[in-house]
Order: sequence, then C-alpha cells, then structure tokens
Amino acid sequence: MIQIYVDGDACPVKDEVEKVAERHGLTVFIVSNAGMRPRRHPLIQQIVVPEGPDVADDWIAERATANDIAITADIPLAGRCLENGAKVIGPTGKVFSEENIGMALGMRELKQHLRESNNTQTYNAGFTARDRSQFLNTLENEIQALKRRDTE
Repeated sequence: MIQIYVDGDACPVKDEVEKVAERHGLTVFIVSNAGMRPRRHPLIQQIVVPEGPDVADDWIAERATANDIAITADIPLAGRCLENGAKVIGPTGKVFSEENIGMALGMRELKQHLRESNNTQTYNAGFTARDRSQFLNTLENEIQALKRRDTE
C-alpha cells in the first residue's frame, strides 16, 4: 500500500497532500520536530519527533520504501529516500530522481559554499499558485504510476 511521508516543517502543500490522499485512500505521515495545527482526518498521522539535527529526516528516511512517496525540499533527505526506492517530490512539483539528485546535491553544496565565502544570505523564490498546481499534478501522476506498477 502506498504511503506518503511529508517533511512537515515549513511545507507549503500539506493541505493539498491531505486532499489527494483522501481521494486515493492513502495514509499520510506529516513529520516535524515542532507542534503543528492538528489534522482531524483519520488518514493523516502527525509525527512529532524530538528536536535535533535531521531527526525528522531520519524518521522519514528509515520508513520510506519503493511503495511510497516522500515530499520534501530537503535535497539530502530526497537522496536518502531515493536510495530506498521511494518516489520523491519537492513542494513545487519537482521530481527528484536517480538521474538528477547528484546535480541537485552538487548545486546545493556550491550555493552553500558561495554563501559562506561571501557572507551573504540567499533567498528562495516565493511559492506561487503555479507551483501549487504543478505539485498537485506531479503528486497525482506519481500516485497513478505506483498504482499501475502494483497492478502489473
């Protein structure tokens, strides 16, 4: 059975994940290390892990398998989930894959190095309605692909 794991801290698409999961009858784990607005839907499980570096990431990476979808903007977490065979989607609808995760990790490292060497702060682009729409389309496509694979 397909399960969805959401890196819940600062995830802008939790409501969208809940709606799609409800339509497909899928269990969702929203994982964070801080309290969140309670979700009353029986398919949504909120997991609050202890504070600490990568504790939420570890929880997700230890459980996401080839039958699952992980939703995260965290590139190292995306890589760990891919190693387990999970599908991985960013909140903007970007699909992480074996083919593109190396480049994503490399760019992340390069940007971090530039920030540190220049003592500058970078900002992420704002989250748009187009990003939300792209995410919904991608999530639906990935769920359908997993369902087709399971029936073959």
